[in-house]
Amino acid sequence: MKHLAERNGGIDILRGLAVVLVVIHHMALRIPLAQTGLATIFPLWLLKAFSGNGRSAVTIFFVISGFLITSHTLKRWGTLSQLDWRSFYQRRAARILPCLVTLVVVLSVLDLAQVPDYTIEHTDQSLPRAILAAFGMHMNWYEGQTGYLPGGWDVLWSLSIEEAFYIGFPLFCLITAHFSRFRAFMFFCLAFSMPLSLAALTHASPIWQNKAYLPGMSAIAMGVCSALLAHRISISRRTALRSLMGVTSAIVFSSYLINAPFFWNTLGSVGALALTISTAFLLIAFSWGWMADYTKRGTKWLRSFGFMSYEIYLSHMFVVLPLIALFRISGGNMYIGWLWFVPAISLSWILGYGVEHLLSRPAGRWLRGRPKPQIIDPATT
Repeated sequence: MKHLAERNGGIDILRGLAVVLVVIHHMALRIPLAQTGLATIFPLWLLKAFSGNGRSAVTIFFVISGFLITSHTLKRWGTLSQLDWRSFYQRRAARILPCLVTLVVVLSVLDLAQVPDYTIEHTDQSLPRAILAAFGMHMNWYEGQTGYLPGGWDVLWSLSIEEAFYIGFPLFCLITAHFSRFRAFMFFCLAFSMPLSLAALTHASPIWQNKAYLPGMSAIAMGVCSALLAHRISISRRTALRSLMGVTSAIVFSSYLINAPFFWNTLGSVGALALTISTAFLLIAFSWGWMADYTKRGTKWLRSFGFMSYEIYLSHMFVVLPLIALFRISGGNMYIGWLWFVPAISLSWILGYGVEHLLSRPAGRWLRGRPKPQIIDPATT
């Protein structure tokens, strides 16, 4: 993990926290922490908050993705108007395709072999359509229409939203090359459209409410806006602003993860902006060096999760589902069920490490056609 020393510790901590929350959430769906022995030690609201933030974690991923993609674009080409769309797509393909293709191949083999927990069983679903949805960037829509796919396939819903956004991102930047203010305004409108898009989904199916395109793209756009803002503010003003921005956003961010229902009950769908805005401001503060000395002390384990977040996100169900099967075979003692979360997190890291070192890194270097790896763009989850 020598790359960790060269990366922004705060941003990697956010990514690491998000992917750990996803792993915990998928375990907790099958072993509810509120039904384990932890309920005799911790309040139920805290256990439910700790295990129920899977959707919030994906939203965090979206904001981080938009921030880093835009920041790297500005660093590489100076402005969004000068973006090289061929290079942009090449880098996205190098980052996304190796893991995506491998995952789809493995899941297809498991489905054809009728392996439990990996077999597509809904009568209105099929393996060819699942493959098409995975590569056609509409896994979220497909599940919204037909129901949940097995867990290994289900994680691809967020990737569909993200990659659909990035298909249009460079084209929009080039089309609006001479209208930078209009472009910024459109990203701003999209970023703050989440309350309206969520309100419009009130009567939609529960799956589509959580996986629709517009709310996810709104979160990505918030990341884009935050990167543009961070880039425009002069260096001389950053030191004065970063502490206030960092502390305030950290309080709101933590409060939302601990008690999201409070924000929703108080503000309605507008409450969702508390998470995206606080995440965006945290990213700005971290990018300006806020807490730089502290974010790298004793956090290597969490930062390593952030470094491999894409690999862990796509592969962790190969850990979660077998562990749940073993839990049930062993008798399914719910009281000590929380103990199974420890190997779930640890083994997810080990599997992600193997995927990153043996697949993502070498395949990405080969697809980019460069002798040394460049800064890795993020992906969700």
